[in-house]
Amino acid sequence: MKLEAIKEGFGSFLDSVAEGWQQLRESASNALTRFRPNPESRLPARDRIDDPAYWPTNGWSMLGGEVFEDDARLVVRLEVPGMEKRDMKIEIVDDSLVLSGEKRFASENSDGRWRIMQCAYGSFRRVVPLSAPVLADKAKASYTDGVLRVELPKTRPGKATARQIKVA
Repeated sequence: MKLEAIKEGFGSFLDSVAEGWQQLRESASNALTRFRPNPESRLPARDRIDDPAYWPTNGWSMLGGEVFEDDARLVVRLEVPGMEKRDMKIEIVDDSLVLSGEKRFASENSDGRWRIMQCAYGSFRRVVPLSAPVLADKAKASYTDGVLRVELPKTRPGKATARQIKVA
């Protein structure tokens, strides 16, 4: 009986891990963003970095986001810490908000060495699908404490619509 209980508990554990991994993969798939370093990224030379996992061309980061909708607008919030406003470009392309930019490395003013390098630097592009048509020319953006907030007025005010589809 104990072996069966252990097997059942282990099976439950594996199901839970698989479910959690699936949820993480689905929710984070759009937020995972590739950064492509270039000379303007100002990364330190490889010989100044002791981190064996560091690979300057393999920069990925989570740019987490939220989209809020009410009757009149969509509000998109994206976490882009360590950026300067001047290094961001925001566009509305078709039915998506597109944020692109360049995150540059900030060097220390000493002759020390980097022991760990886990932040991503370089150029990037993040696309956020919009759930309603918006008036791009009336959009407003602000950037505070590493969070970009873009407010987009809807072309047709009203609540989001949902339709049920019957299976044939």
